[in-house]
Amino acid sequence: GPGILTRSLLDAGYRVVALESNSDFLTNLQSLENSLDGQLKVIHGDFFRMDPMAKGALKPPAVSSDKLFETMGVAAVPWRADVPLKIFGIVPQQLERNRLWRLLFAMYECSSIYRYGRVELNLFISEKEYTVLTAKPGRSKIYQALTVLAQLGYEIELLHKEPWSSFATNLKNGGPATPKAGQLPNDHFCLVRLTPQQNLFTGGLKPSNASTFIFMVKQSFAKPKSKLTDRLNSWSLDNSDTLLKALEIPKNAAMCNLYPEDYKRLFEALQNSSLFAETFFHDEVLANIRTMN
Repeated sequence: GPGILTRSLLDAGYRVVALESNSDFLTNLQSLENSLDGQLKVIHGDFFRMDPMAKGALKPPAVSSDKLFETMGVAAVPWRADVPLKIFGIVPQQLERNRLWRLLFAMYECSSIYRYGRVELNLFISEKEYTVLTAKPGRSKIYQALTVLAQLGYEIELLHKEPWSSFATNLKNGGPATPKAGQLPNDHFCLVRLTPQQNLFTGGLKPSNASTFIFMVKQSFAKPKSKLTDRLNSWSLDNSDTLLKALEIPKNAAMCNLYPEDYKRLFEALQNSSLFAETFFHDEVLANIRTMN
């Protein structure tokens, strides 16, 4: 864009590396870069085209996180260390949900930007997606797999709500391009801070098995009102009653009534169960990862 957010960050005293995907805006941003004493660096790139799976050399606006972090002089830190970097941006409304999923996959697998630690995201997202990210158990229409994984993985803070009318979102025919959201509220753009949880990888959940955990949660919400015991039986688990008693989860609990922490405890218990074969998920997990990328 024209650099409004970039200028605000510069005025606040931050050292900024700006990724700009549209070449039409690069000239003005590069002029601004040249007028400052190293406070701003402008790169032709798109944050949401970071580390694509395409083979060969990357062509802008696709960008490599390794080269980007090397350019910024940011070194990798352990997961439990402080936040090494803060990212500010606006999630494009086209394929917004897919972009959020891709960030979640990267965070759980400690890939892409998360190879460098608990990178903090400060993103403008639609109010409808913010409502899904912060939904409470029991609301089967908005409490989803994305909700569970986001609340487990991130500390979610609403920093600001701005009406859509503040943004240049008009279509070519003159009408407003405010996304429709059906039953969900969607009158604002929400600036949301997503800070990866420091204690995410405790117990049996690790980056190496996180894709299996993601798939387990997604499959659980295929029928959100189904009973947990039925889902466990579908996974060929014969001792489900004993397992749920140990976890203090009611046998008749529906999938949409479990808290995010319940899903993590359930996964960790299944990891320790000799009757649960992780290979049951293998092919579908790989298919999901390919689809998201």
